[in-house]
Amino acid sequence: MMSRLVILSANSLKGSGPFGAGLVHASRSLHTSSQSRAPVPPLPETGGKVRHGIFPEEIFQLLYPKTGVTGPYMLGTGLITYLLSKELYVINNETLSAICIFSVIIYGVKKFGPSVAAFADKLNEEKLAKAQEVKDLAMSGLTQAIENEKKEQWRVEGRAMLFDAKRNNVAMLLETNYRERLHMVTNEIKRRLDYQIALQHLNRRLEQEHMINWVEKSVIGSITPQQEKESIAKCIADLKMLAKNTQAKATV
Repeated sequence: MMSRLVILSANSLKGSGPFGAGLVHASRSLHTSSQSRAPVPPLPETGGKVRHGIFPEEIFQLLYPKTGVTGPYMLGTGLITYLLSKELYVINNETLSAICIFSVIIYGVKKFGPSVAAFADKLNEEKLAKAQEVKDLAMSGLTQAIENEKKEQWRVEGRAMLFDAKRNNVAMLLETNYRERLHMVTNEIKRRLDYQIALQHLNRRLEQEHMINWVEKSVIGSITPQQEKESIAKCIADLKMLAKNTQAKATV
């Protein structure tokens, strides 16, 4: 609808010179400007001041500079008198009922308004306290999350040192395993060499025993009975001589 009005104004003002073109441009810029970035006025926390229960204070403040203090009251009285004199408003039973109803409403507002307002303020304060509690819990949770994030960043910074230590530990384990296997190989080789040496000693000892037995058998086989008797007699004589020498030493 607004675009149609703009088009009509443009067509009607096309032959009116620069002034008409300026109006068309102004109308276009006015109707096509974006309102998404317009500032939104904040909502008031409390209602404005009123007089007599229903009349806003702004009306009296607006009329004070031109009419004075009694201007608003005279304006209201003049309007009521005008409406009644011209019979634009006729007083009837409904008027009296409305006056009674408004009187009761005004009395109730004056009588019970402060207590109801205090109760509403209490409810509002409770809601604000709950909202503040939720806000504090959220802020504490976010603060804890920030601290945890900082701790995780600190752990990430120390991850390089941890990985270096793990690499060193792995290198030490590999070196230890290598040395254990090298020691095991050395012991195995030494055991096999010791076995070969023991085997050579056993062979040599068996050969020596075999040689001794063979020599003894050869010597015994080469001795004649006469030589055996002579050697026995010689041994007996040597034993007697040894016994005499022993007795002589004992006597001395």
